[in-house]
Amino acid sequence: MNAAGIDVSSSKSTVAVLRPFGEVVKLPFDVRHSAEELASLAEQLKSIAGETRVVMEHTGRYYEGIAKVLHEAGIYVSAVNPLLIKEYGNNSLRKVKTDKADAIKIAKYALDNWSELRDYTPMDTI
Repeated sequence: MNAAGIDVSSSKSTVAVLRPFGEVVKLPFDVRHSAEELASLAEQLKSIAGETRVVMEHTGRYYEGIAKVLHEAGIYVSAVNPLLIKEYGNNSLRKVKTDKADAIKIAKYALDNWSELRDYTPMDTI
């Protein structure tokens, strides 16, 4: 069971991959939204042993290209309401807000909500 959390922004995204109990599979790293880098990301995620689910916030339209590429590569993708991620794990007094911290938070959300995640459906299918 691998959870990839992706913090999406306009030109790049930050990806972190975790397993249960906080085991880090891949430290947070940046991926540009080019066809080559997204294809490389898909291959990296597919090469990880075990089932991998990708979770990202569906903010604006920035997530759609990434979600579509990963979905077409056969990877389970779930786009989640940003409010759910924002409210998740707000029991800390520290407010760390970086792309890396957000990617890790999204991956932890994916692990904790594994069975409730909804599979992404591309916009052109809807």
